[in-house]
Amino acid sequence: MAATVLSSPRAVQMSLFVVRAFVQMREELQAHATVFKRLAEIDKKLVTHDVILRDVYEKLRPLLNPPVVPRKELGFHTLLKKPKR
Repeated sequence: MAATVLSSPRAVQMSLFVVRAFVQMREELQAHATVFKRLAEIDKKLVTHDVILRDVYEKLRPLLNPPVVPRKELGFHTLLKKPKR
């Protein structure tokens, strides 16, 4: 603020430098804010997609491991028990 009170060319130059620096800082913060907002939107979509994919996986899991069905034995079978030796 002392640069605005002084009237030397150097003081005016420093005052402009300070103002330009604050303008640049504001623009950078604004750019970062839009990036952070976009990242938050992407993160929200990823969480939603993760939940949906987990549901699909849970529904498909029984199809990946089908139940084992016992097969009938082939050949001729009698109802008599074999004698023990």
